[in-house]
Amino acid sequence: MARDTRTYAWPAGKRCAVVFSADVDAESPYLWANRGQPIGTMGQLELRRFGPRVGLHRLLELLDRFEVKGSFYVPGIVAETYTSILPELVERGHEVGLHGYHHEAVHQISEAENAAILDRCLEVFRRQVGHATYGYRSPAWELTPEVHRLLRARGLAYDSSLMGYDHPYSIEGMAEIPVQWLTDDAIYFRFFGSGNDAWHPANPRAVLESWIEEFEGIRQFGGLFMITVHPWISGRAQRIRMLQALLDHIAQYDDVWWTTAAEVAAYHVSSENAAVFEEPMRLVDTNF
Repeated sequence: MARDTRTYAWPAGKRCAVVFSADVDAESPYLWANRGQPIGTMGQLELRRFGPRVGLHRLLELLDRFEVKGSFYVPGIVAETYTSILPELVERGHEVGLHGYHHEAVHQISEAENAAILDRCLEVFRRQVGHATYGYRSPAWELTPEVHRLLRARGLAYDSSLMGYDHPYSIEGMAEIPVQWLTDDAIYFRFFGSGNDAWHPANPRAVLESWIEEFEGIRQFGGLFMITVHPWISGRAQRIRMLQALLDHIAQYDDVWWTTAAEVAAYHVSSENAAVFEEPMRLVDTNF
């Protein structure tokens, strides 16, 4: 039977899936970028701390209004600094997943360092919420074959860092729940000030129009609409209003599967899709 890479088979009656995901980074990327040197200013730290203080709770209240469960990826240091985050997310029925410890760039450190970080994060999560398995999202959405092997060896349920399809697929037997830069809030709204930025934040109405158009396209082609937001960015007032308008638009359809990345991964590996959309670990030889 010829391989059909055009159609992904969703549960009966569903044309596409929607996952609302959030990377709960807080100040972790700033700590990683400044590792080994003192931080003597408060601006970026306070900007990012808006996330756990205010933004996360606004996002949770928004999801409650739509009765939607989300997937939240939390760096280990954020979980240890703000100890209520993981337990509250789990208590409210949301999924929690790994996202590095200091939001490290996995391709810039050794395999042994990555292994130690994974083990440290797993211990933090198990101590705080007691689950056995988790999904993983790489900081900066980059992976190496070595890190992918570490994830598989530790029994991680899936990865959500890559973009090889706009629906779930598998690499070396592990479910990949793809992200997409187009529907990540950071590329539109991340702004630090102090002369560090090349342009001002985008107009949320323009972003809303773009995201609605992407959702309509994903629904047409039967894919996965993965939203990725950051509480310190999208917890701001105008962006909460933008997200509410987006969810209002999606809610008009009854053929959309609102779900979590973990549920999508579990469905994928148990369905016929896993065999159809299986990819090898393949890098490119540039010695030519």
